[in-house]
Amino acid sequence: MPRQSSFFPDTNYADFLDGLKQRIRLAQIKAALAVNRELVLLYWQIGQEILSRQQKNGWGAKIIDQLAKDLKREFPEVSGFSSRNLKYMRAFAESYPDEPIVQEVLAQIPWYHNIALLEKLKSREQRLWYAQETVSNGWSRNVLVLQIESNLYQRQGGAITNFERVLPSPQSDLAQQLIKSPYNFDFLTISKDAHERELERGLTDHIRDFLLELGLGFSFLGSQYPLVVSDKEYRLDLLFYHVRLHCYIVIDLKMGEFEPQHSGQMSFYVAAVDNLLRGDRDDPTIGIILCKSKNKTIVEYALQGSQQPIGVSTYQLQAQLPPNIQENLPTVEQLEMELSNAVKEVEDDTEDE
Repeated sequence: MPRQSSFFPDTNYADFLDGLKQRIRLAQIKAALAVNRELVLLYWQIGQEILSRQQKNGWGAKIIDQLAKDLKREFPEVSGFSSRNLKYMRAFAESYPDEPIVQEVLAQIPWYHNIALLEKLKSREQRLWYAQETVSNGWSRNVLVLQIESNLYQRQGGAITNFERVLPSPQSDLAQQLIKSPYNFDFLTISKDAHERELERGLTDHIRDFLLELGLGFSFLGSQYPLVVSDKEYRLDLLFYHVRLHCYIVIDLKMGEFEPQHSGQMSFYVAAVDNLLRGDRDDPTIGIILCKSKNKTIVEYALQGSQQPIGVSTYQLQAQLPPNIQENLPTVEQLEMELSNAVKEVEDDTEDE
């Protein structure tokens, strides 16, 4: 009587089973992607037909409502033919008249990602950029919306660096695009007057959010990472390894404005990592100084004399409230007065009892 597969002691069988599982999962992923691609292309084609018929026959907006009813009647088991979704299809086709662009980029992301791009962005260039980033990073719809609302497109590659001068191409171009300015640390609950160690502790406590903000490829190696140089210990605020750049990345946190001496300190850290940690297959270590504010001219002067690849960027701890809301908020003095009056009323009530 043959034995059950779960009792097979043969390691060859285990390898065989693992291989089959991997192939099945890969096939499932490919099938899901193929279905999504065909669905997005179908929606684009429907949108094109609606546009063409409206222009050719002079049909108004009511045709979409009628079309939704008829399609639901014909395909009751199929979702996606609501009047609202048909209007999205029309807007989708109107925004992207060229089918090759839809096939190459937009059909690679789910339909509701495409709706988010239509709702959140006016620029076609930005929509396509976020779509390509979604494909590269595997963003969910919520993460995509978060990246749009944090203005990632404007922040990407905006840091001041010396990469073009000290790093070989194409590493310099890739490294430049990986560094944002400013970084968005809205997920932290610390105050703007916190010390550097509090900022560091907050980032490591929220390492998942921090890695998402840093972008694809960063692998966290530690905080207060120790390096011993000539029997003296130095500690790096944050140390990462970037799997696409194949290099170590040192991040130094500054709660105040950038000062010229910060680049000198970072040059030392980068040189120490290159000599103590960097292997034969690793590319040159990169340093990133994150500070609350910076002066462009001072940063450029400070980096001119450095032969180490260093970038300087800023961060924001929380979004600023609109001026009209700020004007209507009570002052500290008003809050203190209200609190004092409330305490007095409680005391008076207690005496009356």
